[in-house]
Amino acid sequence: MIGGLFIYNHKGEILISRIYRDDIARNAVDAFRVNVIHARSQIRSPVTNIARTSFFHLKKANIWITAVTRQNVNAAMVFEMLHQTLALMTSYFGKVSEEAIKNNFVLIYELLDEILDFGYPQKTDSGILKTFITQQGIKTTTVEEQTKITNQVTGQIGWRRDGIKYRRNELFLDVLENVNLLMNAQGKVLSAHVSGRVVMRSYLSGMPECKFGMNDKVMVDNKDKESTGLKDDAAYKKRNQGIAIDDCTFHQCVKLSKFETERSISFIPPDGEFELMRYRTTKDISFPFRIIPLVREAGNKMEIKVVLKSNYRAALLGQKIEVRIPTPSTTSGVNLLCNKGRSKYKSSDNAVVWRIKRMAGLKEAQLTAEIELLPSTENKKWQRPPISMNFEVPYAPSGLKVRYLKVFEPKLNYSDHETVKWVRYIGRSGLYETRS
Repeated sequence: MIGGLFIYNHKGEILISRIYRDDIARNAVDAFRVNVIHARSQIRSPVTNIARTSFFHLKKANIWITAVTRQNVNAAMVFEMLHQTLALMTSYFGKVSEEAIKNNFVLIYELLDEILDFGYPQKTDSGILKTFITQQGIKTTTVEEQTKITNQVTGQIGWRRDGIKYRRNELFLDVLENVNLLMNAQGKVLSAHVSGRVVMRSYLSGMPECKFGMNDKVMVDNKDKESTGLKDDAAYKKRNQGIAIDDCTFHQCVKLSKFETERSISFIPPDGEFELMRYRTTKDISFPFRIIPLVREAGNKMEIKVVLKSNYRAALLGQKIEVRIPTPSTTSGVNLLCNKGRSKYKSSDNAVVWRIKRMAGLKEAQLTAEIELLPSTENKKWQRPPISMNFEVPYAPSGLKVRYLKVFEPKLNYSDHETVKWVRYIGRSGLYETRS
């Protein structure tokens, strides 16, 4: 049946060699190393024939396990035996690696003597083998596991090193949101959601602990229950209205136990830039812009009128505004007129692109496009694609606000008031479309 079984490392060095039949010579070890492991071309077949000798091989991580025979054997049974051998090793000493095989080579030879008898598979069940091969395998721990154990014992913070010092302690916090909208021509919202990120840049000395609070609905409701005399004040409720976060994920530095019990985000920040959290919300979204389209078709002419309204506060400025208005593929000419910004027809994209550098809140802009169409033999009606938009506004469309950001460092004895903190809100367009 099977003439021999060999285990190699990724360099082709032999780790385990067990020959069961006389028809397999020692030079078979070198033949497999030269023709398979060190082969210049990629070996795709799990069976390789070299000089009338068949090599059935499996690769696990950086280990090759190979069964060798010169007879016509059942290939499926050989591979099943190889898989069972790997499963046995895993059962005895855990992860199969070069180091684990070197540490447990005596145990592996004992197992091979029981698994195969003169090349014929015998016992491969770990439950049966463990009744008479009672030797315990030496389990090797990886670098990651060793680091994890060390951190658990010593309390070391893996994402921040000791001894960090800055002349000026600063903390930057950016609330970055992408607002996605699909609205019909009558102004009804068909789908909308905001996906946001809280990105921080930390330049703090020592091992500071930070506490971050936002107007999450649960946090606000809990605070209202603790306060007295303010719950019935309508102005207070409007000013401190919380947002409903559908789901959120945190950086590994956040202490999740405190968030679940107290709804406060407490963490020891990594040095430099990192993403503190991601979140998603679908309720009470403040849409920065409203597009009102009006399309008129008459024979070989079409008129598209687009009104753009900014819905944010008058003190704020929207930037990098771009409205993309699709046109039919049979367009031959376009006359454009806009009272703000610049517009251009792009024939390659079959669209009118309207760009506005800046736009204050509660303002209105208008564009009119007179389109001439080529006569078409097709009776197929033009399917109007939605009008899309890109922009950037200096506020969070979800309504998220930073309620507090505190820093504590008892060892170096610098207070929260001595730390310079910066908070910035940026709202950008995701897929922001209005059907025409």
